[in-house]
Amino acid sequence: MSLFKDEVRVHCVAGRGGDGCCSFRHEAFVPKGGPDGGNGGNGGSVIFRASREVGSLFDLTRRRIIKAQNGLPGKGANR
Repeated sequence: MSLFKDEVRVHCVAGRGGDGCCSFRHEAFVPKGGPDGGNGGNGGSVIFRASREVGSLFDLTRRRIIKAQNGLPGKGANR
């Protein structure tokens, strides 16, 4: 088996966005405070960038699936 690879097939999966947060304000003397929940974070991206330091795609032959990180969940404003 040769250690040089110039072509490889890789499955890339972007990260899932984070879940939003359902939260409401709780203050004294405010009977119905409005919502203060936050949106979830964006999921991560997979980016391939060419580099002169990498002479072969051999390292990617063992790693067929590349998955980005998921986004963080939303948080209330009163932490």
